[in-house]
Amino acid sequence: MKKASCTLQQARSLYSPRLPSILGDLSSVTFDAHLLPAASHEASSIQALFPHTFGRPLLTGKRGGGPQVALEERVGVVFSGGQASGGHNVITGLYDALKKLNPNSKLFGFLGGPSGIISGKSIELNEELLKPYRNQGGFDLIGSGRTKIESEEQLNAALSSIKALRLTGLVIIGGDDSNTNAALLAEYFLAHECQTTVVGVPKTIDGDLKNEHVATSFGFDTACKVYAEMIGNIARDALSAKKYTHFIKLMGRSASHIALECALSVQPNMTLISEEVAEKGMTLSQITEEIANLIVQRAALGKNYGVILIPEGLIEFIPEVKVLISELNTLLSGQESCDRNVLISKLSLPSAQCFASLPESIQKQLLLSRDPHGNVQVSLIETERLLIETVSHSLEERKKQGTYLGTFSPQSHFLGYEGRAAYPSNFDCLYCTALGHVAALLIRERATGSMCYVSDLHLPVDQWQMGGIPITTLMHMELRKGKLKPVIQKALVDLNGKAFNYFKQHQGSWASQDAYLFPGPIQFSGDPQLTDSLPISIAIAFT
Repeated sequence: MKKASCTLQQARSLYSPRLPSILGDLSSVTFDAHLLPAASHEASSIQALFPHTFGRPLLTGKRGGGPQVALEERVGVVFSGGQASGGHNVITGLYDALKKLNPNSKLFGFLGGPSGIISGKSIELNEELLKPYRNQGGFDLIGSGRTKIESEEQLNAALSSIKALRLTGLVIIGGDDSNTNAALLAEYFLAHECQTTVVGVPKTIDGDLKNEHVATSFGFDTACKVYAEMIGNIARDALSAKKYTHFIKLMGRSASHIALECALSVQPNMTLISEEVAEKGMTLSQITEEIANLIVQRAALGKNYGVILIPEGLIEFIPEVKVLISELNTLLSGQESCDRNVLISKLSLPSAQCFASLPESIQKQLLLSRDPHGNVQVSLIETERLLIETVSHSLEERKKQGTYLGTFSPQSHFLGYEGRAAYPSNFDCLYCTALGHVAALLIRERATGSMCYVSDLHLPVDQWQMGGIPITTLMHMELRKGKLKPVIQKALVDLNGKAFNYFKQHQGSWASQDAYLFPGPIQFSGDPQLTDSLPISIAIAFT
């Protein structure tokens, strides 16, 4: 019997992403430099930590002038942090651009994430190795990891690895913490008279690495489209069975961009936005009552079912829980575990009372080991189950009072890893291929400490623009493991932005009506309006 083949996998590997016009002839690309004002009141602290790279200009690409000199480059590339669809296209785009600029250039992939830089584990990448990974999901070409390169020993080991390979450039593909790593390495290399150019690429499905020039991080579009398909399927099931209320937790550690994008895509009955919860100062009890009110409202219409979206990081935005988590992070800094009774005795009285009020399962999850940055691992906290429990109690009380006559059959879901390694959408394929080309150009320009950006994403691909933004301009000082450290500030949902305002205008009607949309799976061929669509939140922002 003939072995089955994956025709979609083969078809995707043959897809050839278009490039913006500005990247059509790399030899003719030049950059204008623009000095940026200090973006933070902490600029002096940032400058003291980054004396060699602070104050570098914003670079905006343009076409013009004679051919630019392209030296033979030796470039390393690494995936850092969680998977995000399109990562392989960044690498193939980087490889293609390096070869276009100078056919003798070489690209090396560090294995297993930043730890590969420390240990010096790498492979040389060539067309034969890269071919099967073009337009494919995941990070399995070279693997990834969450190691932070910050100690003197780690930084020195990384420098040794760079020197051993004689690298002229290093591209770090990652999120806010990973790009902070890029800035630290760029500074350390210059301080030790190493001229290797370090460039960052904005990656995270959470969508919280964005700014005036970076409209979105790559992987966000694909993840949201995958989640929206699943949520649409669940909504269709709810509409069919008419007896389940689905509590769906979505990835998004600190920001609610995924929840907002999925809400715009599917129009569920309720979507909690963490940033709004924080602005209103909503307590756990108030959130519970808001959900319970929705369920009572729908039950009065004969609708004992519904769909509720919950951002992963919600629990950290609830005021009393936020304070509790902050205290726990400090107390557990550097510790694998702590005796529960000893821990409670060290909490402030309000936090101790908050901790005691939580279900035992949530208490245990709050005490789990911290992530590499010293923060609680919110993906392990079952916020959706916590809300099901508190809402159930509220509805039971209302039944006793005769104000609720419906039935409540909750179902919990967590949509997480399913969205991180899917086939990248055409948008992410196009975006990432362009980012890879920009990284090569920034290395040619010796723009160390810069992060690539591709802008004007709401326009046709050929009109996209690009450049590099100095990473230090994105930083602020943040408490990590009990110490103030420079990190890129996360971009939260803009409560004054067009996307959120559109959501608020329609959320009321979505609550009572069954206005669900059913996006279906990602489309790769056919009508460009279906195949090349960009995130809805970006489309709304530019209307």
